[in-house]
Amino acid sequence: MTGLQNIAIGGGCFAIAFVFSSFVEYWLHRLMHYSRPIGKRHRDHHKRNEGQGVFWEFRDYVKGALIAMCLPFLISLPVGLGWFVGALIYAAFSAYAHQLQHENPTKCFWMKMPVHYVHHKYNQWNHNFGLGVDWWDYVFGTYKETEWLTDEELSLNQPPKSYLQLRWW
Repeated sequence: MTGLQNIAIGGGCFAIAFVFSSFVEYWLHRLMHYSRPIGKRHRDHHKRNEGQGVFWEFRDYVKGALIAMCLPFLISLPVGLGWFVGALIYAAFSAYAHQLQHENPTKCFWMKMPVHYVHHKYNQWNHNFGLGVDWWDYVFGTYKETEWLTDEELSLNQPPKSYLQLRWW
């Protein structure tokens, strides 16, 4: 194979892994709401209503998916690299998006409504399971549009924060 073909294969695997990772995240989050043993830690997360920090969220996502992230290396190096990097980038994006929705949901410009924030604020145990994206909530009928932008979000009684002013550790 030529270098260009390897790049195309790696790029395609990157994109597929990114989208597939969002799919897995969505279904694991749903599973945490329906399975008592799997959801024990998650119920605590709902009680506290806070993220662990971007780094710790990222660590948990990668730790949980590491085998699936590495298996495509058995197919080929370009497939493995593309898949691994796509899944890794989604894990980083999702960890950031999760923390941002807990601390500064108005900054989630890529979604009409920060679904994870709304999921927590309105105790939606059957709706809005996305963390990084809301695609799968639309696809599987769990998206519940909610008027979420209240005076609380608009004022937050503190100076405006940037996209990077959140808990990283």
